[in-house]
Amino acid sequence: AHDAAAELARGDAKIGTTLKGIGPAYADKARRVGIRAGDMFDRAAFAAALKARGEAENELLVALGAEPLDIDGIVTLYSGEVADRVTPYVADTVSIVHDALDAGQEVLFEGAQATFLDLDQGTYPYVTSSNPVAGGACAGAGIGPRDITRVIGIAKAYCTRVGAGPFPTEDLGEDGDKLVDIGREFGTTTGRRRRPGWFDSVMLRHAARLNSLTELAITKLDVLDTFAEVKLCIGYERDGKRVTHYPDRLEDLATASPVYDVFPGWQEDLSACRTPADLPIKARTYLSALERSVGVKIRFVGVGPGREQIVTFP
Repeated sequence: AHDAAAELARGDAKIGTTLKGIGPAYADKARRVGIRAGDMFDRAAFAAALKARGEAENELLVALGAEPLDIDGIVTLYSGEVADRVTPYVADTVSIVHDALDAGQEVLFEGAQATFLDLDQGTYPYVTSSNPVAGGACAGAGIGPRDITRVIGIAKAYCTRVGAGPFPTEDLGEDGDKLVDIGREFGTTTGRRRRPGWFDSVMLRHAARLNSLTELAITKLDVLDTFAEVKLCIGYERDGKRVTHYPDRLEDLATASPVYDVFPGWQEDLSACRTPADLPIKARTYLSALERSVGVKIRFVGVGPGREQIVTFP
């Protein structure tokens, strides 16, 4: 409710949030008034804290012209049924992870969202409320930087974005519609149509810096199977000048025009490919150009939605 009311109040300047309350929850965390999952172990204290936060939220909602929440109902539900379901899964995760590392086990952390939605390094204010960059795993999981030995950057063979914000390689034409239709590019949480565009190696070069990428996993290469031409953005142009670094100002990014290398499409079905040699030469040419432009080795390429539909490079 808070999220929706705040977005409505922004009018044309809305961020495009998922309206799931993520931003308000992070705001509570930063203001040090948030309620943590572990608080549910003390049901009375948890209920009191939840009631206090709910009453404060209602004051804000009423001020924004929204309907107030049923605080008593929320407190009863979350301090009862929800707490019963959640508390068995609350544990000392820092110790769990470090015990596994000390035992020589491999631990895999999966980042959510994307580098350019990072609160500090992304296209602010069109960002999420957390730090999806690789360093965020350290803070979120309670590990040190030296505990991380590989950082795999995952990127589609083309670009998409959900919500507002600058998008230099966005394709508003027939090719963009084709990317959406073939790639089924609709937001997982919101169901909204994603904004489509061509692969932007300027962005990925910057992401490689921010995340210390050791390798790349390129997904959904098969979505490009039927295209006669495939584009790869290798730089930007601003005010008649070539730019190869990602701009540090949102205003500069918004006025950047993409500079493309254009490759002939392979126009073959990649779904059965399992080794680099199986890929058509035109697909390998595109991947090699992408790899050179980004400066990070491609290790995995997705050629379909199945778990087995992966090409692994040595």
